[in-house]
Amino acid sequence: MMSKLLAFSLSVFIAGSVLSNNVYSQEVKPELSTVESFSILPAMRSVQASPDGSKLAILVGTSKDGDYILEIRDTKNLQAEPIRLGADKMRVSSILWLNNEKLGVTFRQLLEDSGRKYWVTQFAITDADGKGKWLIPFRQSRQGFKIIDLLEDDDKHILVETDVNDNYIPDVVKLNVTNGRLKTIVRGSDKVNNGFIADKDGDIRIGQGFNLAEQAVDIYAREKGDDDWIKIHSVSGKNRETFTISGVSAEEPDKLYVIANRGEDTTGAYLYDIKTKTFSDRLFGLKSADVDSIIQDKDDRLLGFSYTSKHPEYYFTDPQRQSIYDGVKQLHPDSYVSVVSHSENNNTLVLMTQSDSDPGTYYVILNKKDIIKLGERMPFVDKDKLGETKYVSYKARDGRKIRAYVTIPKGKAPFPAIVLPHGGPWVRDTVIFDEWSQLLASNGYVVIQPNYRGSTGYGLEHWKAGDKNWGLKMQDDLDDAAMYLVDSGLAVKNKLAMFGWSYGGYAAFAASMRDKNIYQCTVAGAGVSDLNRINATLNDNPLLSKLQKPTIAGVSPVEQVKKVNVPILVVHGDIDGRVPIEHSEAFVSELKKYNKDYKYVVLKDADHFSDTLFYDHKKTFYSELINWLDNKCALKN
Repeated sequence: MMSKLLAFSLSVFIAGSVLSNNVYSQEVKPELSTVESFSILPAMRSVQASPDGSKLAILVGTSKDGDYILEIRDTKNLQAEPIRLGADKMRVSSILWLNNEKLGVTFRQLLEDSGRKYWVTQFAITDADGKGKWLIPFRQSRQGFKIIDLLEDDDKHILVETDVNDNYIPDVVKLNVTNGRLKTIVRGSDKVNNGFIADKDGDIRIGQGFNLAEQAVDIYAREKGDDDWIKIHSVSGKNRETFTISGVSAEEPDKLYVIANRGEDTTGAYLYDIKTKTFSDRLFGLKSADVDSIIQDKDDRLLGFSYTSKHPEYYFTDPQRQSIYDGVKQLHPDSYVSVVSHSENNNTLVLMTQSDSDPGTYYVILNKKDIIKLGERMPFVDKDKLGETKYVSYKARDGRKIRAYVTIPKGKAPFPAIVLPHGGPWVRDTVIFDEWSQLLASNGYVVIQPNYRGSTGYGLEHWKAGDKNWGLKMQDDLDDAAMYLVDSGLAVKNKLAMFGWSYGGYAAFAASMRDKNIYQCTVAGAGVSDLNRINATLNDNPLLSKLQKPTIAGVSPVEQVKKVNVPILVVHGDIDGRVPIEHSEAFVSELKKYNKDYKYVVLKDADHFSDTLFYDHKKTFYSELINWLDNKCALKN
């Protein structure tokens, strides 16, 4: 049990101090500009404990660009020389123990086909002792891959969802992690072809598929020992209530754990009986927030539930897990502490702390008594310049309650202010340490990140309130966030700007043309400018096409560029696969036509997501961003 965690003897091991030729060495910390320090990729990206707890696999950066390698360290002597694993032409992004000897490695590669460049995600297997060759077990298709189950009781195999026969329909295969051989377990069909979930015995019990006739996502399950799929539920644009099967009950294998609304505004956790087609009473739920997940162990035993208020929170039904969680929280009461990995017996726990003053620090707890610091994610960031983040709420102009995060810089208010809307929009901000808001706060800006209407996590009504309100009521919520800062004395009315990425970039496009504009300028990163074009792009993703497409309507910025009335900085990656660069190019073309005040920055070989934004991308982007806000927008004058 972990109820006496505070009795730890404290020893310290700094990862950077034992890494030769590493830009992250913490023995000498050169003076860096704020932009430079935030542009360097994290020094440590992941730490994973082996199932038996004897080893740690650490993803360590070797340059400003990351260039990550794996270090395998013995938990009995963490300061001993590690085994180092790396491979040319691989940009390693994540690691996972497949058993005590084998590691699964996810990496990204930049490919080119007929003059078109694009990033792909690949999967490889390597030996933790560093002696074997890297094994790429199958040619991953455009459908990608997903590990379904590690089959903890079978050291030789894992279950993977992938399109094994290149027919654009994913299948479930059993992969031999030693030799790469595949055995098809479930052949995907037009009816059931993704979202597969296995039970504790490795039997595939859950799946889903896209019903073209009904324009819906159909969810299926199978009774234990039966090969026939039973349709459990259907989700469409007309019926968008959440219905997610989390897993199978350990005690009753024909009952499923489900997260659903069931007539309530917020989601809750239920048990669903496949045979009787009935639900249990609500096992867990809140009136203020949706349930994020139902937590089960490898044997399908229920451990608890998670949800998000300011930060992710947990409610454990398992006393041992609750004891571990309580003990971990006591270690750093002023930080958010998460268990990112653990051994099967919980004698080796890997923790990461984060807060508005901590970009992330990794620790390992050994034998329930010794806590050892492994290293920091971003050791070059000047913590003395970081802002304080508060979780607030404000009233939109129509009375709707909007929750938001405000990051307040050092110094005396009022400050120049940035509204930073999240992407999606079908997500929500959960801010612990946010790189962009802290970059801005370190340069003297107060930043507000609103969970505007259309954001998820706060119930069905708040989510659906954003439907067909792009650039309309959703935009009003963002403007009202800026005025909340002004009314609170944190900002000045003539020192306001908006910066966003993806949907946030769309919002920045829309903000540049608002009547009676409250902003001095905007910054649109990887933004949607043409609603007709984004609706066409969504067809590449059947889930978004069927569910989100009908909700997208409102202001199409590219059609109203003549109304742009403030300077705008436009930034886009030239091989963006999610929001194609044509959105920015079309908008910039219209800006030229109407002789508007703008600057356009293209990031070469950058896709949409952070995995493809490297040091040079970030330094260029961040330099342009700060210079634009400080000087062009005159927010610092």
